[in-house]
Amino acid sequence: MPTQDVSHAHVVPAPHASTRLTLIRHGETAWNQDRRIQGHTDVPLNPQGLAQAQCMAQALADSDIDAIYSSDLARAWQTAQALHQRSHKPLQAHAGLRERHFGRLQGLTLEALRTQAPEQAQAFHARDPHYQPPEGESLLQLQARVLAAIATLAAAHLGGHIAIVSHGGVLDTLYRQATGLPLDAPRTWAIDNTSIHRMLWTPQHLRLLAWGDVGHLQALPTPPRHAASGEQAALVAGQAI
Repeated sequence: MPTQDVSHAHVVPAPHASTRLTLIRHGETAWNQDRRIQGHTDVPLNPQGLAQAQCMAQALADSDIDAIYSSDLARAWQTAQALHQRSHKPLQAHAGLRERHFGRLQGLTLEALRTQAPEQAQAFHARDPHYQPPEGESLLQLQARVLAAIATLAAAHLGGHIAIVSHGGVLDTLYRQATGLPLDAPRTWAIDNTSIHRMLWTPQHLRLLAWGDVGHLQALPTPPRHAASGEQAALVAGQAI
């Protein structure tokens, strides 16, 4: 029987060779309120953030999630624990889901960054992909870390559905990957605390399904804020904090 050369044949992935991702940003912290750069600093949720996490968990409690993965930083882990306690789905920490490491800039407010380190502030605001804060990560390094972590977790759940609880910089990276936007493009999309986003991962690409669901927060009172919230300040800076 003659054989067919398939060395260059196009292989169509099986329909189940994809993983649904529900992406969640952590709840609010005191440093979000203060417009202070968090990065890898382990800041816990404030009372508003804890309430946000409970609202998110209630909204997703009955979804068909198979597993929950979280950054190991406290603000994400506390948010993920709320979902774990409501859904009873297994929860694991993964350091690859951490926020961008801002090195020596961590702990500074955005105002202090502008006044104390104007050259660093200019590079920060410009979103130079190669700019690396002293002892921190560049956007390119963050992108490589995040995409590798997501690929590892998603590949372990092909045909399934996982929740990822992480940070603004991580979610911003995934949005850009799914939409083809470059790392230095100004951010014009919101990533609010405990906002819910949905994507489809395959070994070939990342597809955006839905972005920025905050309907679960409508019942919460709006707390007093500074002139700009941490997320609003981050939008101005084009960065997550």
